[in-house]
Amino acid sequence: MNKIIVTGGHGFLGKAVCKRLEMCGYDMNHVVVPRSKEYDLTKQSQCEKLFSKHNPSTVIHLAATCGGIGANRQNPGVYFYNNMSMGINVIENCRKYNTNKIILVGTVCSYPKYCQTPFKEDDIWLGYPEETNAPYGIAKKSLYVMLDAYRQQYGLNSLVLIPTNLYGPNDNFDDNSSHVIPALIKKIHKCKLNNEKLTVWGDGSATREFLYVEDAARAIVQGIDVDSSNIINLGSGEEISILDLVYTICNIMKFDTSMIEWDTSKPNGQPKRMLDISRARQELKWQNQTTLMDGLSKTIEWYNA
Repeated sequence: MNKIIVTGGHGFLGKAVCKRLEMCGYDMNHVVVPRSKEYDLTKQSQCEKLFSKHNPSTVIHLAATCGGIGANRQNPGVYFYNNMSMGINVIENCRKYNTNKIILVGTVCSYPKYCQTPFKEDDIWLGYPEETNAPYGIAKKSLYVMLDAYRQQYGLNSLVLIPTNLYGPNDNFDDNSSHVIPALIKKIHKCKLNNEKLTVWGDGSATREFLYVEDAARAIVQGIDVDSSNIINLGSGEEISILDLVYTICNIMKFDTSMIEWDTSKPNGQPKRMLDISRARQELKWQNQTTLMDGLSKTIEWYNA
């Protein structure tokens, strides 16, 4: 019986991946989505309990402790420890239980702070990540090395996918840990209701690339049948400045843009962030299908509902 474990399957990306698995005809009775209260993956004994019970043929490791710039600055130790220990425990149990394949979803935060855009997968080793999210980025980056070592020594079959910033329905809208798009949508909604000014961190000059969550889920599920040991970027090919992003969301939500103020005492984060996705096209036969405008409209519609 082929079982798939999806760690973090109840989360934002995890829900989209499980929905995609079902759409692709996978038997959902054989898809295991563990809850953290039942299996704390930061503890080796609990991770082993999960594997010994289900003995999966495939593992999609999505579970992560992550957030925006503010959350990264407040919790560097927690972010490093949780992501590192979960990843180490999951990979080691894949080895022990002879899992056929593990797909690890990494992070764009692994790339060096100053990296020529678009980021190519081999550039990931060329420098230190942007300081505010380095603990998270380096924890994930270390797991890429672990997977490579386990492939060499034990023949563990793995694939690392690095999505750019994700967004979409079911995103995390928590004030303390949300990323830029959900944070902006929630702030703008509140400012509209209370007729308040919208304060945005930084000066708006940083650029980002965003990928709609359903496009990322499609790539992850396609990855199950792809024989590649490479790190593969997942991106949209659309770069946008934070300033333009803020104005775009304000326009969709019909918020008066004269009410925007920029708090330049706060950090911008990484100066530029955009991925080279030619490897995804070649090896996964994948590219995104949702434009930023369409994706933002769908996300805002979901949030309002």
